[in-house]
Amino acid sequence: MLAVALGAGHLVQTMAAGKDPAPRPSAALREQPKDVQTVAAGPEAVKPAAPVVADVAMPKLPLVILAPPVLPQPAPAALAPEAEPQPMEPAALADACPVTLDVLAVPGAIIGLTLTAPCQPDSRVVLQHAGLAVTGMTSATGSLFTDLPALEADATVTAVLADGTRAEAQLTVPDLAGLRRFGVQWQGDDAFQLHAFETGPYYGQPGDVSAANPRAASAALPAAQGYLMQLGDPAAPAPLLAEVYTYPADPAAKPEIVVEAGVTDKTCGREILGETLASAAGRAEVQDLTVAMPECDSAGGYLVLKNLAPDMNIASVN
Repeated sequence: MLAVALGAGHLVQTMAAGKDPAPRPSAALREQPKDVQTVAAGPEAVKPAAPVVADVAMPKLPLVILAPPVLPQPAPAALAPEAEPQPMEPAALADACPVTLDVLAVPGAIIGLTLTAPCQPDSRVVLQHAGLAVTGMTSATGSLFTDLPALEADATVTAVLADGTRAEAQLTVPDLAGLRRFGVQWQGDDAFQLHAFETGPYYGQPGDVSAANPRAASAALPAAQGYLMQLGDPAAPAPLLAEVYTYPADPAAKPEIVVEAGVTDKTCGREILGETLASAAGRAEVQDLTVAMPECDSAGGYLVLKNLAPDMNIASVN
């Protein structure tokens, strides 16, 4: 503090005298103080000087960064592979998704059928009975409700699902004895049509029982009249379809039954295949039906087959 004050006083005095301060030799600027003493402002005794600290340059050492030691890591435990789901055994699958077939006798010698297959929604089903085979489709819940004409008094009905599962049911149809039945069945495009003329061979008249005039099974029908059932779901894959005509067993009822085969671009110029079904006195009979179709220049016409039970004769091409 005292050295600073004295210096400042000297500078002021010099400037007041109008003189520039005398330049200091550069060596003086490079002089370093040898020691520093604290000077008290009053007349106290001067404290002993602090020890001199020599300005010794430390040697520069290379900077070494030590990495943390690498400890051995335990080997990761091997992960067990996920087990693939195992397919259920057929018995376990049957228990989890039971398929049931229930049948009951409906008036008119008709079989009412209920199939439940909860694990097979929207699936193709083949319904079989006494040689009759038609397709159906289960609903979104795996159910199917339909009717079949009984062809045997002691009837057995089998449902075959798309995965091969089978369900079977039996029942007795006592009122079949008073009825006769005749039908034709086919697959896909090999289509047939059945006509039963009860009052003469007049197409389109009330006595022409066909798909256009099928009537309904009813006890109210006159004794000499019958009805026709169209069977099978044409929307099913590889559909099996049929038409079955039912009429009284009374010998006085003598309808003329014919089967027509339409000449189309899918049937012309080749053989089409089908089967006829006949039921009398509670017993069924099935016969093959093979028809050589005309060439395609006859497309739009119909091949009419008469006298199908027991003999089959080609009558005409309309």
